[in-house]
Amino acid sequence: MGLWRSGSGRGRHRVIAGDGESWVARAICRTADPEELFVEGAAQHRAKAVCTGCPVRTECLAYALDRRIEHGIWGGMTDRERRGLLRRRPTVTSWRQLLEAARTDHVQRARPRGDEGAAAAG
Repeated sequence: MGLWRSGSGRGRHRVIAGDGESWVARAICRTADPEELFVEGAAQHRAKAVCTGCPVRTECLAYALDRRIEHGIWGGMTDRERRGLLRRRPTVTSWRQLLEAARTDHVQRARPRGDEGAAAAG
């Protein structure tokens, strides 16, 4: 989910902002119980719901993809979904750069274009 990754006990250990990951302190899941975040089957849908509305969802997903983290929900995706994405895009060298560029593009496209039309008409 964003704060846990491969390591001790069932494959995870805490990721802290001191790891150079400043987004961690803003993650919605930072106080969640890891046993609820590293689940299988239908319980994954409930775990993924925690990511809805998280302000650092993109950073979290990029972190997991760039490090090939194999367990848990990260950035709203299951391990299976992330593996599929990695297989479909094997040439991506930095998921963080790719996802941030896509987010920037999306924000720019979503802006109202009223000011541009007024300038052209004047």
